[in-house]
Amino acid sequence: MESVTLYRAPTAAVDADAIAAWLDERVDAAVAVRDRFLSLHGDSDLAESFAEARVLSPHDRETGNTMLGIVRYEERALDSPERAGGVIYDGLAVQRALHERLPADERSLDHLHVPLLDRVVGTWGDHDGRWHKRVTVLGQPAIVSVPGLYEAPAKPEAYYKEQQKHALLSGDAPPREVLETEVEGDFLVADDPRTTDALTGYVLQAYHYLDTGEAFCEDEGCRLHNPHRQPGVVDAQLRGTDFCPRHADRYGR
Repeated sequence: MESVTLYRAPTAAVDADAIAAWLDERVDAAVAVRDRFLSLHGDSDLAESFAEARVLSPHDRETGNTMLGIVRYEERALDSPERAGGVIYDGLAVQRALHERLPADERSLDHLHVPLLDRVVGTWGDHDGRWHKRVTVLGQPAIVSVPGLYEAPAKPEAYYKEQQKHALLSGDAPPREVLETEVEGDFLVADDPRTTDALTGYVLQAYHYLDTGEAFCEDEGCRLHNPHRQPGVVDAQLRGTDFCPRHADRYGR
């Protein structure tokens, strides 16, 4: 691979320049940072592409609502990204839409594009018939969802037990902020100051996949590991050694 380009997420607590500097020390490719992908490469049809990628129900494989009001919402979200939220998008559909908008001379697999998105993306699970939120959708471009870092991996069991206890006592689930304050454990929350450090490993996963064809590492202490629970994310991305012995030979510095 010759080049990696990261794209900033303007409303998210992530420093694309810091990720690029970390990556530049570990890969044999030129690493650059550009402004928000959706602003640089957006067009008049992009809002409708996002509307078509909307997940309508957790257990409904079909996606998309292109009613005028929904498309108008997506237009506003593109113009003012701080107004977006509360929607899950089909990550593969979003990836296809963004790939179509890459500059024609930058679409080769020698030049990886990594938009840091402030949107929640998911993929459909044929094994259980429901959508699953994701931190990344690997490929070209490789999507890294910043809110996905907080929402996709499951919280510690104590979080859900506390949620159930509140629901039994009050008849309603407590605000997320209450649970995050009351529950002890290792998990990341929205605008967590550890966001940039955690996402460096996910960006490297995107590079590693396109460069080698290997998706993830099975070693739970390696930054190329893809945990399904928040404590595992903390262990893999924020604690201990950066890499397992095999990947330390390739990326250790």
